[in-house]
Amino acid sequence: MSDTQIKKYHLHPDEPDKLQFEIYPLADYLPGNDCSTQKPHTHSFYQIIWFMKGEGKHYVDFNEYEVKENTLFFISKGQIHHFDESKYDGCIIHFNESFIADNENYIHVFLKHNIFHSFEKEPLFHIKESDTKELLNIVTQMQAEMWTPNQFAHAEYLKILLHLFLIVIQRFGVRKDCNGLSMNNPSHILFVKFRKLLEENYRRVRTVAGYAALLNVSAKTLTNCTNEISHQTPLEIINERIALEARRMLSYSEKNINEIGYDLGFEDPSYFVKFFKRHIKMLPGEFRSKM
Repeated sequence: MSDTQIKKYHLHPDEPDKLQFEIYPLADYLPGNDCSTQKPHTHSFYQIIWFMKGEGKHYVDFNEYEVKENTLFFISKGQIHHFDESKYDGCIIHFNESFIADNENYIHVFLKHNIFHSFEKEPLFHIKESDTKELLNIVTQMQAEMWTPNQFAHAEYLKILLHLFLIVIQRFGVRKDCNGLSMNNPSHILFVKFRKLLEENYRRVRTVAGYAALLNVSAKTLTNCTNEISHQTPLEIINERIALEARRMLSYSEKNINEIGYDLGFEDPSYFVKFFKRHIKMLPGEFRSKM
C-alpha cells in the first residue's frame, strides 16, 4: 500500500463477542503507536481523546486545531485525523457503536450525547481545571474496571461509566457554536435521522427529495428542520458531505479523478469536476497537487 493511502483501523473486527471498548493512558499509547497515530488515518469506531497535559496540534479532516491542557476531541467513525509529535498526558477511549447503543435506540443515544456527529464545526471541548476532578474520577474507575474483566456485570458497568463521562462533558465542557438537541423535539429527531441516512447513502442519493422520501416527510419539512437547527438547507449539507469525501479520496487514495467521481455517484466525470470546482473553489487536480 502506498504511503498516500489512508489506513482504516477497526476494533476487534474478527471477535464480535469481545468487549467493544478500550481505554489507554495517552503517555503509553502514543509512543507505542507513533508510526500509525502521526499519519492520517481513520476508524470504524468512535474515539475520545482527553489531552490533560501538553500543548500542540491535532488534525481532523483538513483542519488544524490547537491542543491545550484539558482539551477533549471526539472523533467520529470515518473522520480522518492524526496526532503531532508532541508529548501528552491524558487518556484515549475507543468504543464501537454497538457498545454505547446496545438495547437503547440509536437516535436517542446520539441525541442524548450530541457530541460525535459533525453537527457543530469543531470536534472538541475544553474543560476548566476546576471541573476535571469528576471526569478524572470516572476515567480512573474505567481503567480499574478494565483490570477486572471477570467481575459481575463488567461490560454493563463500563457502559454506565461511559454514559456518565459523556454527560459530565456536556454539563461542564465548553464548545464553540454548540446547538443542543433534544429527544423531545420532533425536528431534532428528524435532523439526527437525516444525518445518519446521509452517512449511509451520500454516494448514491444526492437530492433533497431522495432523503425526504427515505424519511417519509416532505422536502419542505426537511428543509425547515435543517434551517432551524444548522442554518443550512438539506442540499448544502448533502453537498458538504460529498465534497468532504472527495477531498479525502483525492488526498489519501491512488484512484484517478474519474474513478473518484464514479465512486461518489457521478456518472459523467465532467459533472464531478464542475461540482468540486463549485464547492472547493479549485479543480480536483489542483487540490490533489497542493495536498
